[in-house]
Amino acid sequence: MGQLEQFDPKTRAELAGELQRRVDEPPQAWYCNRRRECDGRPHEGYNYNHARGSQWPPEGLDWVVWAAIAGRGFGKTRLATEWCRKMSETHPRIAGIGRRGFDVRATMVEGQSGLIAVCEAAKQTYLWEPSKREFTFQNGGKVHFYTAEEPDSLRGPQHHLAWLDEPAHMPLIDDVWDNLMFGLRLGTRPRVLVTTTPTPRKWMKELVKRDDTIVIRGSTFENLENLAKTFADNIVSRYDGTRLGRQELYGEIIEDVEGALWDSDMITNAHDFEETKLEGMPFTGYDGRAFERVVVAVDPAGTSTARSDETGIIVVGKVGRQFFVLEDGSGKYSPDGWAKRVVMLYRKWSADRVVAEKNYGGEMVASNLRNQDDNLPITLVTSRRGKLIRAEPIAGLYEQSRILHVGHLETLEMQELEWVPDEGPSPDRVDALVHGITDLAGSSREASIASPRGNSFTSSPVGPMGRGIYLPQGRIHTP
Repeated sequence: MGQLEQFDPKTRAELAGELQRRVDEPPQAWYCNRRRECDGRPHEGYNYNHARGSQWPPEGLDWVVWAAIAGRGFGKTRLATEWCRKMSETHPRIAGIGRRGFDVRATMVEGQSGLIAVCEAAKQTYLWEPSKREFTFQNGGKVHFYTAEEPDSLRGPQHHLAWLDEPAHMPLIDDVWDNLMFGLRLGTRPRVLVTTTPTPRKWMKELVKRDDTIVIRGSTFENLENLAKTFADNIVSRYDGTRLGRQELYGEIIEDVEGALWDSDMITNAHDFEETKLEGMPFTGYDGRAFERVVVAVDPAGTSTARSDETGIIVVGKVGRQFFVLEDGSGKYSPDGWAKRVVMLYRKWSADRVVAEKNYGGEMVASNLRNQDDNLPITLVTSRRGKLIRAEPIAGLYEQSRILHVGHLETLEMQELEWVPDEGPSPDRVDALVHGITDLAGSSREASIASPRGNSFTSSPVGPMGRGIYLPQGRIHTP
């Protein structure tokens, strides 16, 4: 404290206040003296939650890739940000690669477990320059951020280390990885940290088989006490024991199902569109064009009891020869409940038509919908042929990358990946998806599946082609 006398009164007061804060709230170390034997809970000398043994870096020097493959909420982001902060002391150039700019900022830097949070917990200063996508630690080490949407941005820059967040969900991961590895050439032993919930993609499977990869697996349940109780009640209880739960909660790499009509490589997400929705910015539609048509497709359940099937409700849109799966509103509803849900989505997406299967309930399906909206344009379809015959052309469009998924559609995607024709329960979401895409594709004869009674593909667009529509966040403008 005596050294403060050399400063002016204002500076002395600021420094004295900072010193007092450090006494009252000392820095929180992430790695404790129990090392890998620790369960991360508070104990003597560390009266706060800190690193569990599974969140420590691998031992030894004979690895290049540390793959932390775990369920949601495991603590992958905190593991990575603390590692970057520690390694920056000796490795001053680190590459940070997120799926999109939104993920870099909202998760990797500014999130609850992001770089800012860990620096503040350690009582260290930092500099975050979003315009430069550059984060500077107190010691001068930097994390230079890139997005997986622009793999070529990694062409040229050199780094000592790299952190890839959710690479299993990066559509261009092969290009990202190649460009990153060419630039990972500083220091004596460059290394890569991968944090992700897995998908059964070829890149993911090859990564875990590499001789120089150390894989650490973990589940959501290891960190459950640090997560909101409602997460455990509503998410964990719902998905535990399911195929989706094995992937998203336990971090398992689920192999594609033999005989299934879809495989994981066929499903592509329209990430650019998703980011626009999340940030609430204007968007002109796919490839600069607005949606030509949007329909809400419905596969009603036969009953509304607790044991009944779900009602499949899928919103799909079309631009030129490209189709988008926009939202999944499926669930277990009463007849009145699913009708209200359909009308809500019809209005939310400014759709031009509702396409509903009439196998259960006949004309009662249309009557149920019109009880909610007398003017609702409805096309009733009858599934006269087997599900395989109806779904095969739609799967073909997926193979051609003509159908893109927008947002988070994990439950629908799992149903697609799990369904083996003529086996298992009725795939209600897939049925609704097939009806919706068939209606959109019908006018150009791009699919041939179950058709509305009396005539194939009788639905027609409402309104002029190229019309603008409104999204919940942001607007799609007519070119």
